[in-house]
Amino acid sequence: MEKWYLMTSVVLIGLTVRWTVSLNSYSGAGKPPMFGDYEAQRHWQEITFNLPIKQWYFNSSDNDLLYWGLDYPPLTAYHSLLCAYVAKFINPDWIALHTSRGYESQAHKLFMRTTVLIVDFLIYIPAVVLYCCCLKEMSTKKKIANALCILLYPGLILIDYGHFQFVLLMKLACTVVASFILCWLPFFTERQQALQVLRRLFPVSRGLFEDKVANVWCSFSVFLKIKDILPHDIQIVISFCFTFLSLLPACIKLILQPSPKAFKFTLVTCALSFFLFSFQVHEKSILLVSLPVCLVLSEIPFMSTWFLLVSTFSMLPLLLKDELLMPSVVTMMAFFIACATSFSIFEKTSEEELHLKSFSISLRKYLPHFTFLPRIIQYLFLISVIIMVLLTLVTATLDPPQKLPDLFSVLVCFVSCLNFLFFFIYFNIIIMWDSKSGRSQKKIN
Repeated sequence: MEKWYLMTSVVLIGLTVRWTVSLNSYSGAGKPPMFGDYEAQRHWQEITFNLPIKQWYFNSSDNDLLYWGLDYPPLTAYHSLLCAYVAKFINPDWIALHTSRGYESQAHKLFMRTTVLIVDFLIYIPAVVLYCCCLKEMSTKKKIANALCILLYPGLILIDYGHFQFVLLMKLACTVVASFILCWLPFFTERQQALQVLRRLFPVSRGLFEDKVANVWCSFSVFLKIKDILPHDIQIVISFCFTFLSLLPACIKLILQPSPKAFKFTLVTCALSFFLFSFQVHEKSILLVSLPVCLVLSEIPFMSTWFLLVSTFSMLPLLLKDELLMPSVVTMMAFFIACATSFSIFEKTSEEELHLKSFSISLRKYLPHFTFLPRIIQYLFLISVIIMVLLTLVTATLDPPQKLPDLFSVLVCFVSCLNFLFFFIYFNIIIMWDSKSGRSQKKIN
């Protein structure tokens, strides 16, 4: 009884934080003519409700693809259609074809925020609670603390309830096979339909990267203008090769030595590979890495907390644009305090607790006196946090030089990218030096 009482309290805290953040501004508020992602979500409701399904992904006089054309998987489109039916019942003006463009009101904002909260309440939060309750070799209090930390992860809250975008639906659309087949079935009736949807989902014509994203191609374009030097087709090939080769070792290790632990860490590594090296990545895509990192929060609390803080920081330019500085600072501090108190993260930095024991033993064969790896990681964490705090203060309070208007945004991306590359190496080390998973799996078999 006490377990469910505490878990219910955790869920209520998660819901309260989400709704509090939703009271703030959103993407593109009062900024015509394109507004922002909030308008994109509203516009997709307008399109899916008023047009036949075969016209959703095609350019026409009623569906200008240059004005927030639908470029998400069919599951997102169906969700928009469902929301549109509710919107039609409340106020038809919200989804009226053409005339509803840029529609903004407090009532409509309340409706849009509620649609996100309902999805979280029905799908995401139950999944988190179920996952944490099923964790083995953990006390009840630790399971509840783990659920609290995951539900307080600021990156997902700020994007879903501040910026406004259904990241959860995008994740589901990419991973659930059964729903994938059902959602795509109407578009497989004609070859041209399927091809057009794929063109919208994979917009290679937009270029190697867009806006300021903390991946390799954008961050290092300061030194090497790959977009200007190499032909478009070569950029696609290079991006594919880097992505494929970067995730290959972890996948091979998982196939040879499968285990639940290896599976979770391989999820993290593969997601991070796609974010760092794939073609046309958005800054919000880091959330697709953060979700699997949440799955290993209880196993490596120190490193997971660090990563999740950096992932939120990497979206700072976007959050500042949406006037979400205060919610960002408050939610990040709340998340950090929750993790620090729940897991005592600063006491979990030994080689064993960082899952670096096997790697350290191998390293000491060549460097016998190398016993200070945990201390190095602690110093790196401290440096990382100080830089993030300073960059946040500078970006929020100072204007960049006129000749370098994107200076602060580029610095945020570059610093975040360096952190992500470090984490990419770290997670791969855990996977490749995890000899226990293979032996334990053999015992189970």
